[in-house]
Amino acid sequence: MLTPAQNPDLFGHDAAVATLVAAARSGRLHHGWLLCGPPGIGKATLAYRFARWLLAGGQSDDLSVAPNNTVFRRVAARAHADLKVLERRVNDKTKRLQGEIVIDTIREVGDFLHLTAGEGGWRVVLVDEAETLNRNAANAMLKLLEDPPPRSIWLLVCNAPGRLPITVRSRCRRLDLSRLSDAVVDDWVAKQMPELAPRERARLVAIAEGSIGRALLLAGANGGALAEHVTEALAAPVAPARAAAIADAVAKAEDGFAIFMDLLRRALAAELRLRARDATPLPPSLAGRAALWQELARTEAMVDGLTLDPRAAILTVLHQLQAP
Repeated sequence: MLTPAQNPDLFGHDAAVATLVAAARSGRLHHGWLLCGPPGIGKATLAYRFARWLLAGGQSDDLSVAPNNTVFRRVAARAHADLKVLERRVNDKTKRLQGEIVIDTIREVGDFLHLTAGEGGWRVVLVDEAETLNRNAANAMLKLLEDPPPRSIWLLVCNAPGRLPITVRSRCRRLDLSRLSDAVVDDWVAKQMPELAPRERARLVAIAEGSIGRALLLAGANGGALAEHVTEALAAPVAPARAAAIADAVAKAEDGFAIFMDLLRRALAAELRLRARDATPLPPSLAGRAALWQELARTEAMVDGLTLDPRAAILTVLHQLQAP
């Protein structure tokens, strides 16, 4: 599967594309852009698309650059001298992906921005998952945002803008991207995964919630089956033998635990919203379900952070769901 840096296609965000093109051609392009929206809908793909377009001279009306263009190839290879990508990195000691973007990563940008553009055009800084900037990194970035050199631009890709300091947000022009329509996701899934039966594809599109990235992740982990396990767990008491079978299936699936827990929390949240709509104050049963929703997040974090046994965690979660 193509990464956002390699992907020549963008689906369903024509208004955002038009906004960026108009801003660039106005001669007053803002130096900082905050691209916001749910995960997996194409924010990073749009950011790389805009970066390529600027670096290639901004000729097309839809931000497209031909894949055989040298700028496209260098951006895809992360080798363009006028593009700096900031993101979470692998810790040299633990060999695991860092949980946040740290200040050392931001410090690399200062020299980059004050160099003359290698090709006489724009210098682009693309920050992926900007919400993972830690406090020190965000403060260091703020200083750079406050005094931008000419013909430099920041593209901040963000799933949760509320986690960014307001001082950073205030220096950027915000561009919100909405979840994709089911029709767009269905068309993409049909083209990319023609082997899926119509019923299976429909199920996948429904739980993807307007996110192509989510559809891809769910397809790789047999998300339809995991969603059925979630429905079963919420609908009725699960016998011990059946609970063991569900735990085995989840543990064996690629990224199965994380996806099962995500689906379960989403389903539980939807149930709470539906049942609480006309219930004020919350009855004890709903308050217990709300507490369980929070406990599921803690359980997932513990399994991920402490590398606990996901199968045992699933069995515990299934038992907790049976509580009145």
